[in-house]
This record gives sequence, structure tokens and C-alpha cells, in this order.
Amino acid sequence: MTPSPTREAALFASHIAVLDAAYDRLLAAHELDAIVIHSGTPKRRSLYDDQYWPLRPTPHFEHWVALGEAGCVLVKEAGKPARVIWPLVTDFWERPRAPAIEHVQNALELVRCTHGQVADFVPTGRVAFVGEDRLARQALAPFAEADPPALLRDLDALRVKKTAWEVHCLTQANTLAARGHDHVLARFRRGLRNELELHLEYLRATAQDDWETPYKNIVALGTHASILHHVGYSKEGVQSASILLDAGASYKGYASDITRTWVDGTEPRAATFAALVAGMERLQQELCAEVRVGLPYEELHDASHRKVSALLVEAGVVRGSAEEVDALGISRVFYPHGLGHSLGLQCHDVGCGLAIAKANNPFLRNTTRIEAGQTFTIEPGLYFTDTLLAELRERPEGALVAWHLVDELAPFGGIRIEDDVLVGATGADNLTRPVLPVGGATL
Repeated sequence: MTPSPTREAALFASHIAVLDAAYDRLLAAHELDAIVIHSGTPKRRSLYDDQYWPLRPTPHFEHWVALGEAGCVLVKEAGKPARVIWPLVTDFWERPRAPAIEHVQNALELVRCTHGQVADFVPTGRVAFVGEDRLARQALAPFAEADPPALLRDLDALRVKKTAWEVHCLTQANTLAARGHDHVLARFRRGLRNELELHLEYLRATAQDDWETPYKNIVALGTHASILHHVGYSKEGVQSASILLDAGASYKGYASDITRTWVDGTEPRAATFAALVAGMERLQQELCAEVRVGLPYEELHDASHRKVSALLVEAGVVRGSAEEVDALGISRVFYPHGLGHSLGLQCHDVGCGLAIAKANNPFLRNTTRIEAGQTFTIEPGLYFTDTLLAELRERPEGALVAWHLVDELAPFGGIRIEDDVLVGATGADNLTRPVLPVGGATL
């Protein structure tokens, strides 16, 4: 369903009002007259040629408006509405696609000018400049303080709790991604076993160019699913009975991040792996249901390891009690990553990883105490990664592992099931399940 333009305009206007007020507070707290945010400059792909990567706009700029063009500037002065200075593009080599900013209307002032006039709109005084391009700062605001760390921390914190506009964008991003997942699953069901072609089918279904996706899609068939960020797609057909698809979409700057795992086959080892997928689906939904305000996210992560330990014992992959398996850290070999991360303008968004995780959770990206308004992922996994398992074989606790079963299941690679959730006063509102109800199953 196409979002209502009227509703989008109202939500966006409310979002801008929140940002205007919040930035006024930050200007006062940091004793600044203005904050100037540069939208970014395309990065050169190599020092040895003249090609550039597509622009990834400065997220602080996108917090105000999804105008993905280089050289734009957001100017927020104390007590005044923010303005976006938008230079005209006259380049005859490349021109950006017309931005989808109909919702902006009268909520945010857009000032068109030439590139040479942008500096005229940058105020003097006590100014902070946010942006990576040092040359742009020198040209536009040479007197400004560049990326003050304390201000950046506060700007990151401002992005942790989402406005209604941001929730709307995250919801739409999930809806777009669901189209891709459904389409890839249908193609896999009909026998397509080429990772590159499946990736391209996902882009087709979501109407995204590769660079528009919030992260590089992970399309992993069989053993490739044991590599957490597998993006080296096979270009030849792969004889595989399983697929792990970790792929999202972007909507007006905001990201979705969804993973699904599917099994196709009836042989005994496929049935065993399918039982693991079903168990992961069950425990992932249990974890989503356990989200509550005040709970440290790391406690939820630790609970996920206890559940994965129990699943390993239930499936006969590891002998002993779930408590013993968890205490020995065996689950951390089969499930080496964190339970999830903050989500928003960036796939791995900011503001929720400031505290240091415990030593046995080195890759946990969310260490906050859960608060209403946060959005994050819940993505437990279980993988048969050769290098990690080789180390476990040499450790004393490796004697608890049923290696013959591990060897049988290794060709399926691994499992990950991931949803995006919004924290409410009474628990988690799952943004993914309404549009993609099943996380993993047998075809």
C-alpha cells in the first residue's frame, strides 16, 4: 500500500518540530550560535583513478531530510527554524535522481542556490561544523569547530529514540524488504540456486539499486551461510538445500535489517537441520516477547545463549545439560555474534553501544538499558563455521560435541532469524512479522 502523502507530511512536520526544539537545547548546552551539517561528498574509489562511490549522506543531515545530494548544508541557528541550503547541480557528467521529498512541504525550508552561494548562508560566531569533508569546512566555515566530540555524542543520543515519522519510515522499509524476501524465497522454491542471480532478484523486487540498500545483501546457500557476512556471491549454480537471506531496504533514509533461513529437502539430515531452524524460530520469538523497558540488552543477549545452548542439547549436537553447555561457552562457538544492534538511519545505528560489554560478549553492539522508543534487531543464530569448530575440537569441552552430527549438518551452513522491533511501554512491537510472518521453515 502506498503511504498517504498527507499523513507523511503531518508526521514529518511533527518530526521537524521535535528536532528544532532538541537542537535549540543542544545549542544552549554547548554554548553555540549555530550548528552546520554538511550532507557529504562522494568518496574516491581509488587514488589511482577518477571514479567515485555513490554518496552515503551524513546521517546527522539525513536526520532532518532524506536529500541524498552532495554539497548540501543544514543550518540550525539558536531560536530559528532550520534551513537546508540545496545547491543546483549543473554537472553534465552526472546528475542525481530527483529526491522523494514531497512530504517536506512547508515543514522545512529548502533554499536553492548555486554552489558558490552556499557559504553566504553559513552564519558566523560560535559555530560547530558536522561533516567529513575538511575542504568543505574550510570553504564554508573555516572558523567553526569541526565535529566536537561532546556535541556528536549528544546528536547520536538524539537518534536513539524514534519519532513517529521515523517509526513510519522504518515500517515502510520493512514492507519493502519483505517483498524482496518473498520473491527470493519463491525463486529458491522454484529451483534457482545462484547467489548472484538471487541477489539481483531481490534488488528487482525491492526496486533498489545495489548502493541504495542499507548494507550489502547476504545471500548464502549451503555452507556459505556459516560465514556471517557472506557477500562473495557464487556465480555458478550451487547444489544446496538451504538458504540464508539477510537483506534490508531503505525508505527516506531509514533502514530495515531482516534475516530468514529456509530448508528444502526431506532426507534425514535435512530434517534434522529443519528441526534446528524451527527451534531457532521459536526461541527468537521468545526473545522478542521478553523485551521490556528497563532490561539491560546484554541480559537479553545472555538469555539468547542459554536458549541456544538448550537447542544444541535438544538436537543432540552437544551432550550434557544446557546449563553446562552455556557455562563452558560452547554456544559462543556456534553463535559468535551479538543478539542485535540499534537500527535507524544506519543499519548499525548509533547511541546504544556506549557501555563496554562483558569480556565474553566482544561483538555485542547494543549495551544499553532498554527504553521506550528504541528500535533494534533481535537476531540469534547458529552456525557450523569450520575455523571456529576446528578450535573447539582441540579444547577439552570439545569432547561434549557429537562431531559426526556436526559433520552431517555442516553442508547447511547455518541459521539466523532476525526481526526489527520497536520498544513500547509494555514490550516490543515487531515491525517485521506483520509483513513477513515466518522467520524460518521447511519449504
